[in-house]
Amino acid sequence: MPVITFTHHKGGTGKTTSCLNCGGFLNKKGKRVLVIDCDPQANATTGLGCDPQEPRKNMYDVFMSGTDEFEAVALKEIIVSTESGIDLCPSSLDLAGAEPYLYEREDRLFVLKEAIKPILRRYSYILIDTPPSMGQFVINGIVAADHVIVTLDNGMFARTGLEALQTIFSDIAEITGTPVSADMAVITRGRMIQEEMTPGEEISRGFRRLLGLKNEETTSREQFEEIVVFCEKFFPNVFTIPYDILIHEAQKQGLPLSEFAPESKAAVVYEEISSAIEKLN
Repeated sequence: MPVITFTHHKGGTGKTTSCLNCGGFLNKKGKRVLVIDCDPQANATTGLGCDPQEPRKNMYDVFMSGTDEFEAVALKEIIVSTESGIDLCPSSLDLAGAEPYLYEREDRLFVLKEAIKPILRRYSYILIDTPPSMGQFVINGIVAADHVIVTLDNGMFARTGLEALQTIFSDIAEITGTPVSADMAVITRGRMIQEEMTPGEEISRGFRRLLGLKNEETTSREQFEEIVVFCEKFFPNVFTIPYDILIHEAQKQGLPLSEFAPESKAAVVYEEISSAIEKLN
């Protein structure tokens, strides 16, 4: 019953997108999947069609269990079913308030790992979405994981972010006494590659400039290929996700691509990644 954490301390790298879409295709293959949303922004919660503002117990209650006079709340008590078929441990903005309390606990690195243990046998895969930070929720996600997947964008600072993440892994390994490494890198094209733009996209960008609207950012193919080569030095598996507007449309509908647009460009690659995840067992 592998626990897989999607992580990067930088925002906008596609952690949530990759977590939900890999989970969607694993679920479509008949696997029972649980997504644990450890991000106070609650994007995974929203992305699976759940309202993070709805009053219910969530990951805040789990992380606060055993702290001061807070009641004990188990993961199984907060699990909700979603339209996609994926189970979810939802988050909310309240989760941000739990982090200061974790620093006071001696077992702070292992709170999530211990919380997961009672439900391990219920699922084929447990996927953890972490926030863009270097805080306790990221560390808890990495410590709880059997496998770690790093997500990166194709921007100019991807290399710097990866080097910083390697330092985090080393620090966690030193503290816990357990080696930490990433099994896979997923590079998401948050920016379009200039050379791949169709004439229609070029015209659209021209009109947007005339109207004073902001265009999607682009990057060069050379820069993108440099990032891929760089990642291949660190990770045994590297996947690149093509720019695909249907990713955002699916998230608006609260569904993974496996349900919303299974034949789309990005969906094809996420299905390949889900197959690679199965081989990690």
